Amino acid sequence: QVQLVESGGGLVQPGKSLTLSCVASGSISRINTMAWSRQAPGKQREVVATVTSGGSTNYGDSVKGRFTISRDNAKNTVYLQMNSLKPEDTAVYYCYSDVVVYGSRGFVRYWGQGTQVTVSS
Repeated sequence: QVQLVESGGGLVQPGKSLTLSCVASGSISRINTMAWSRQAPGKQREVVATVTSGGSTNYGDSVKGRFTISRDNAKNTVYLQMNSLKPEDTAVYYCYSDVVVYGSRGFVRYWGQGTQVTVSS
């Protein structure tokens, strides 16, 4: 019913920037929180940043001051601008959205398939 598709991952040198995008599509009535999480090899998945429909944002401690999350409600799209990238930012990045589907009640969390970000010289 709802699909999330990420794009923008790749290989980047330390200190450089990268922007991820995630588009939600399908039978969407409303979206509350949109967010990015990541999972590095051998580590638990962690929330990187979240943004509510009203624009309130929160960031994980490891990315504060370097990453910026934003969204375009008209396009059902969330972005993650990543600056000053470090090797420890290497991970698979997943977007998720809390969505109300047409004809349903309550939010359901949908996940994207993930996009690889590798920070290496």
